Amino acid sequence: MIRLRHKLLIQGFRIFDQIILVGVFVLLVGWVEERGRFGFIGEVLEKSYQAYEGIAMFGVLFGWFFIFNRLVHYDANRFTTLKSQALEIVKAMTVTSLLLLLAGAMFYIKMVTPLVVSLFLLSSTVLLISSRVVLRSLLRVLRRKGRNARHLLIIGETAKAFDLADRIESRRELGYEIEGFLFADVGSAGHLGRIEARWKVLGPVADLLNQLKKGVVDEVMFCLPLRENFPLACDVVGLCSDLGVVVRLVPDLGNTQLLSRTQVEEFEGDQMVTFFRENLLFQLFVKRVMDLFGSVLLLVVLSPLLLVTAAAVKFTSPGPVFFGQQRIGMNKRRFRLLKFRSMVVDAEERKEELAHLNEMDGPAFKIRKDPRVTRVGAILRKLSIDELPQLINVLKGEMSLVGPRPPLLSEVNLYDWSDRRRLSIKPGITCLWQISGRNNLTFEEWMILDRKYIDNWSVWLDLKILLMTIPVVLFGKGAS
Repeated sequence: MIRLRHKLLIQGFRIFDQIILVGVFVLLVGWVEERGRFGFIGEVLEKSYQAYEGIAMFGVLFGWFFIFNRLVHYDANRFTTLKSQALEIVKAMTVTSLLLLLAGAMFYIKMVTPLVVSLFLLSSTVLLISSRVVLRSLLRVLRRKGRNARHLLIIGETAKAFDLADRIESRRELGYEIEGFLFADVGSAGHLGRIEARWKVLGPVADLLNQLKKGVVDEVMFCLPLRENFPLACDVVGLCSDLGVVVRLVPDLGNTQLLSRTQVEEFEGDQMVTFFRENLLFQLFVKRVMDLFGSVLLLVVLSPLLLVTAAAVKFTSPGPVFFGQQRIGMNKRRFRLLKFRSMVVDAEERKEELAHLNEMDGPAFKIRKDPRVTRVGAILRKLSIDELPQLINVLKGEMSLVGPRPPLLSEVNLYDWSDRRRLSIKPGITCLWQISGRNNLTFEEWMILDRKYIDNWSVWLDLKILLMTIPVVLFGKGAS
């Protein structure tokens, strides 16, 4: 019955969110565009539409539903914070509003104006977040009164298990009743005395089956190190799955990062647990769309600058306009990176004789006042104009607008093992390194920033980096 209520609540919120979106849009059109005349609703329903118009309307509605189901986690997880819920709604509403604006522009829908879309974004976001606040408040009141309680059994005698139990019990609004602890090994139970002072110690993990039979248990929290207790964790999951008891594994920090990137897949009837397969497919799709749209737009808008730059390079120093160099991309795939030539033709041949002037530590090679750079090249480098041909690499899918800078093979061969993580994603034109000091940073600081980007990647982080790159380029910060 509890799981049925959870499912009804989840499905109810899915429908509620869509009703809010449609209702707010209709009200705004009536108030803003129709000056309080809501008779337009009947006119819209009675009007005969062309096939493409009907497809557009259903496409927008389906798009809203799809976006919310991808970006908003509809679940009954009691540990989900209001902050995370609000952030999901803001993201979903932003994409939803952009879809509405795009549909209005493509199909010439007069009622879809920038003012209506802006008010739609603001008011719907406020209403949807408010609905979560109201629901959480009602549940908090009920749970504090002992209603809708979940009975929790904790496995593990570790300090982490005790700390989790302490925090869960201190937050009565979560609605958990801690039934007690099961320990793994009497000989290593260094914290049992500390636990017994607050909660029941029910016995060893081997007694789990009896506890599930005789007690009321809704959830089991496994707080033992997974590396040493993986077979035991599998046994616990197997027992609990037969009774429909929820199991929560609480791994240590190192194992948390591993388990966060797992998927269960099937191949001809065999189940496989896959590690590190990307599960942010929708965000990756959005990132690729951004790359395609952004690279085409910039190539068109900047075409006069590109032509002037090409002429300046060609007529001020002998040699080709473009400089192509083999670089290393995602998973060590090689590609030819394009730049406007900013150095003399024999720059690569002179690299070894200038090695003593290298100002970067680690494998990277940078000289602030490189004698190989031409006069025009110095200006191009200062303003990062020499990097613009890489928009073609982005268009071809070899690079992204945002990502770690693509290294040379000679640099990769000198990487430490941890530095090779930057090869796990597609390289980019700009990243955290570019907006954080560029050549003013040490090689180790550069690598730390790239790892930080990889660990925290999202479409929103890409947008933030792109916006912050503009003033960095304009003022030539850290460029050489």
